[in-house]
Amino acid sequence: SSGINAEWPLRPGLTEDSYNSFILLQDKLHQNIGRERSLVSIGTHDLDTIQGPFKYHALPPPEIKFQPLNQDTVMTAPQMFDIFRKNYLKPYLQIIESSPVYPLITDVNGTVLSLPPVINGNHSKISLSTRNIFIEVTAKDRKKAGIVLDTICGAFSEYCTTPHTIEAVEIVQADGSTFSSPKMGSRIEEYDSAELCLKSGIKTATPEQLADLLTKMCLRASVAGEKLKVEIGPTRHDILHQCDVEEDIAIAYGYNNIPQVLPDLYTIAVEQDVNKLSDSVREELARCGFTEVLTFSLCSRDDVSVNLRIPEAVGGAVQISNPKTFEFQVVRTTLLPGMLKTASCNRNMPLPLKLFEVSDIVVKDTLTETGTKNYRYVCALFAGKTSGFEVVHGLLDRVMLMLDVKDYHIQQTSDPMFFPGRGADIILGTKKIGHLGILHPEVLEKFDVTLPCSVLEFNLDPFV
Repeated sequence: SSGINAEWPLRPGLTEDSYNSFILLQDKLHQNIGRERSLVSIGTHDLDTIQGPFKYHALPPPEIKFQPLNQDTVMTAPQMFDIFRKNYLKPYLQIIESSPVYPLITDVNGTVLSLPPVINGNHSKISLSTRNIFIEVTAKDRKKAGIVLDTICGAFSEYCTTPHTIEAVEIVQADGSTFSSPKMGSRIEEYDSAELCLKSGIKTATPEQLADLLTKMCLRASVAGEKLKVEIGPTRHDILHQCDVEEDIAIAYGYNNIPQVLPDLYTIAVEQDVNKLSDSVREELARCGFTEVLTFSLCSRDDVSVNLRIPEAVGGAVQISNPKTFEFQVVRTTLLPGMLKTASCNRNMPLPLKLFEVSDIVVKDTLTETGTKNYRYVCALFAGKTSGFEVVHGLLDRVMLMLDVKDYHIQQTSDPMFFPGRGADIILGTKKIGHLGILHPEVLEKFDVTLPCSVLEFNLDPFV
């Protein structure tokens, strides 16, 4: 980790609104560039209550003892974590919890300022009466730490006794090297005025007008012939490319003030064939008394394998590398899990339940550039006091009649998701495109469905 710090004296004009704004800015930086404190953590302290130099080091959890922010007693790190697991700090504990030592910032007297990225010490907390603020930023990336510190200092230095001034501090690293922080540096970039006009859509603007527009956006600009020299200050780390400058010009000019023109090349949008066919099938299924549902495209590994009595099916599913929950581990390879979950959640609705969905499933495919392939599937489910196999069979015939398809038939299958002897494959020509049947009681039990169900599912792509 790297630590970067700054301090500044505040004039007595700090109000409750500006104080709350300060805390809000800190939270926003934690959430976005700090990625919920996993990359950057910020601590703010009342400098008058502590004494430098400050030390950034690490200790085993039982050896860390201090009074956390807004707590009444001194406690060890493990005791704090037991309490924090029950409040809003719980998501941040996992960042350091598995480490044998925890990071700590202390002053020359051993007073704990913070335990980043979890909590500050109560001793140095800031308030409306604070007149000198010390800011410490710890991070896994020094560049991100610098961006965060520059942003805070640039935004709140206007509240200093001498506006827009701060006091830098000297950082002594573990190897003995030193550097001053924050840098608050600017950089100069040159852009072609004509190109800025063309890309922003303001073709009649002069270089001087462009410079005025950029000044409105906190970018100091000057004209150098046909070029614009733009000074990008420490509070505008979001300016990464010329397109960011063009966007600022358009914002300052006003999007609604940019003349609307027809493109030189005419393009006419056309609905994709598979979507057009999908809409036709949706209308037909709705006319047959079925209700459309829209379910999640992600599900658990068990939903597409074990719960359907096909354990090996998980091998063909696209895995999510870092799932946030067990419910979203893979991309669905069938629409059936979502349909059964919908039926389970609507058991109290009038029977029978007649549901359908027309949507994509995803499977692995080594022949494609991405290693995966989407297929448009149709799935219909009937749940009632009887199994309703004849209903989904009739629905299949109706859809095939609408599609003017005659070269199809069904043949018995041994698919384990179906009740023995009550399942069939749908064959188009000589190729299997889907299946239908009465679901096995074990499948229904896995999805907490208490009604007998029949299901129809097939691939719509062969009909496009």
